[in-house]
Amino acid sequence: MTENPRRIAVVGAGASGALTTAQLLRRAARAGIALDVRLIDRAPAPGRGTAYATTADQHLLNVPAGRMSAFAEEPDDFVDWLARHAPGAHSAADHVPRRLYGAYLGDVLATAAARSGPGRLHRVNDRVVAARRSGPGLSLRLGTGRRLDADAVVLALGTFPPDSAWAPARLRRSPRFVADPWAPGALDGLPEQHDVLLVGTGLTMIDVALALARPGRRVHAVSRHGLVPLPHAATALPAARPPDVDPAAGLPRVRRALLAHVSACRRTHGDWRVGIDSLRPVTAALWQGLSPTDRARFQTDDRRLWDVHRHRAAPATARAFAAAAADGRISVGPGDIADATPVQDGVRVRLHDGRSLTVGAVVNCTGPSADLRRVPDPLVAVLLGAGLAEADDLGQGFRTDARGRVRPAAGAPAAPLWTLGALRRGSLLESTAIPEIRGQAREVAEDIVATADLMSA
Repeated sequence: MTENPRRIAVVGAGASGALTTAQLLRRAARAGIALDVRLIDRAPAPGRGTAYATTADQHLLNVPAGRMSAFAEEPDDFVDWLARHAPGAHSAADHVPRRLYGAYLGDVLATAAARSGPGRLHRVNDRVVAARRSGPGLSLRLGTGRRLDADAVVLALGTFPPDSAWAPARLRRSPRFVADPWAPGALDGLPEQHDVLLVGTGLTMIDVALALARPGRRVHAVSRHGLVPLPHAATALPAARPPDVDPAAGLPRVRRALLAHVSACRRTHGDWRVGIDSLRPVTAALWQGLSPTDRARFQTDDRRLWDVHRHRAAPATARAFAAAAADGRISVGPGDIADATPVQDGVRVRLHDGRSLTVGAVVNCTGPSADLRRVPDPLVAVLLGAGLAEADDLGQGFRTDARGRVRPAAGAPAAPLWTLGALRRGSLLESTAIPEIRGQAREVAEDIVATADLMSA
C-alpha cells in the first residue's frame, strides 16, 4: 500500500461524478492503493444532478430498472435496492421515478466510501472555476478562492443549462421567461389561470408539460419541427444483430442502410424499436467513421429524427401525455418565436407563421446547451483558453482518447485530466445514458488507479 495517498479531484457530484467516485474507491480497495478523493460540487446530496434531483413521481426513468444498475457486473444491484427500499412496488421491467434512482446513487456512493480500504472520500461543497498545471498535476481554484491540488482530475460536469440565444431580447429580460425549467423553484409561482408556452418539444417538454397541465390552463409547445419523442414499448422486445455498415461510404448511404435495417426489423419482429436498439453497440463506431462534413450534416438534417426514435419516453409518461393532449390541456406543433411583447399578467408572443398567443409564461425547454464553446461555465472557458482541453469539431464536448482522457490543444502536453458523460458526445454521439456512463466511469477509474499504482512503484 502507498504511504502518501494520490489526490484525485472529481468535479461534479451528479450521476457521472457519483459513479466515477464509487468506482475509484472500490478499485482502490481491491488494489491496495491509497487515494484521497475530493468530490467537488455545491449540490446538497450526491448522485442527483439535474436528472435525478426532481421530487415529482411523474418524472420517470426512460430505461427500465433492470438496466440501470450502477455496475455492469452486478446487473441486479438497482432492482435489489428497490426491493429493500420499496418492497413489492417495482419490478425490473418498470420505469421507476427518477428521484428513486438519485437516492440509489447516493447509497452506492455511501457504500463505496464505507468499505474498508485505503481510499478516502471528502465532499467539498464548492465550485471549481479555474485550473492550471502544477508540476505533473493540476491546481484547481474554487469559487471561494481556495486552491486544491490534485494528481488527477475527472470532469463530471453533466449537462449545461439550455441556451436562450434564440429568445428575443425583450423576452429574455421578462420575469415571465423561465430560462431553465430545472433550476430550483423555476416553475413555482407561474400564474395558475394563464396558458403557458413551452419552446422545444423533446423529453424536457414532456416532463414540464405534465407538471404544468391542469384544468383552466392550456400548455402550448412548439419547436421548428414539432416532433415529440416516441414511447418505449410496453413490454420487452427481442434483440437483433446490428447491421454491417461502412461509415466511409458517406452519410446518404449510411442513412439508407440504417433505414432499410430498421424496416427489416419491423417486418421480422413487428416493432421498429428492435432495429433502433440494435444500433447501440455500433453507434459510436459509425459516428467516428463519418467525415466531419457528414457529422455536421447529420446534426442539421437527421439529429432530431434520430432523437425522437432513440431517446424515448417511458410508456406511462407517454400515455399521460397523450391523454392530456387528447383533452386539450396540451397542444404541440411546429413553430418558433418571432417576437414577444410583455403585457399585463403575461407575454404576447408572435410566431414566424403569423400566429399569436398570449400566455402567462414562456418556458425554455430546448434541452441542454449543445455547444461547449458557448456555455457560461468559467472552468470550461479556462480549460479551453489554456489549451488544457480542446473542443471537438462541432463543439459538443471535449476531444478525448478512447478511455476518456482529455486531449489538449495541438502541441501541448496532456494533463492528468479525464471526462465522461455528456462531455464526450462529440466523439461518441451517444453519451448520456447510464449504461454508457457506468462503463466510462469504470474505464476512467481503471486508468487513474493504474496511474497511481505506477507512480507509487
